[in-house]
Amino acid sequence: MSTITLADGTAGDDTTPVADLPAARAAELPVARAAVPSGLPKKPRAPARERTVGTKVAGQPAFVLHSYPYKETSLIIDLFTRDYGRVALIAKGAKRPHSQLRGVLQTFQPLSASWVGKSELRTLTDAEWVGGMLPLEKTALLCGFYLNELLVKLLARDDAHPALFDHYVATLNQLAHLEPAPIVLRKFERALLKETGVAADLSRCTATRSRVLAEQLYVVDPERGPRPQRSADVWPGVAGKTLLDMEREDYQDSVTQSQSKQLMRFLLAHHLGGAPLNTRQILIDLLQL
Repeated sequence: MSTITLADGTAGDDTTPVADLPAARAAELPVARAAVPSGLPKKPRAPARERTVGTKVAGQPAFVLHSYPYKETSLIIDLFTRDYGRVALIAKGAKRPHSQLRGVLQTFQPLSASWVGKSELRTLTDAEWVGGMLPLEKTALLCGFYLNELLVKLLARDDAHPALFDHYVATLNQLAHLEPAPIVLRKFERALLKETGVAADLSRCTATRSRVLAEQLYVVDPERGPRPQRSADVWPGVAGKTLLDMEREDYQDSVTQSQSKQLMRFLLAHHLGGAPLNTRQILIDLLQL
């Protein structure tokens, strides 16, 4: 099953207008489940209490990352929750015309979710729309799908990331209020790599632990961090100033924006084990770029 989600500007500029893309069309794009790449370093497992509390969870803040049909009337949903991470649930009867869940289980809508079960695939018992967030439209909608694809592909199931959940909510709000997509996405990508334990300190050279110099050129080893660029390097070269800007989340400089985009593509590709981000290609296809 093909996955979907948004693109971070792909073929050039993250703010490429997509006025010709119907919101309904984008909302129908599927997102496939994906396992965490085998080469991705694992964080310590969350305490058992955080991973499963008995057989019942009630009123958990959540967002739907992806859903797909299950049998004739049900759905399987991938839910990103604040205290339980990414969980898989069966929403029984959610496809029936008069189901209360039918209009609730939508992406980018804040939910209060309840479920039961101990197995990897549990049963959704209730979901209520919380409200309070603007809908995503056009470019922001595609950016939202991009965020969801990253979460599906990089987060292990049942691994709590409350700080990342809060960052996700803030990012959706920023996109809905039309804040610059390149800056919003770079900050989220960096936060995601930090939460999954694979983001190096960009302000320190790995070999000497000396501070990165703004005027020097570096490459970033995906497993270790920055080191001075060599003539034989095929990894993207990055100015020390860009690395320092990224570490303090300052993306105002146009060179920092351009170089950080290329660097994050490189790092994400490595940690995804070569798995493509389909939303980038979808954006290219839809805009005929």
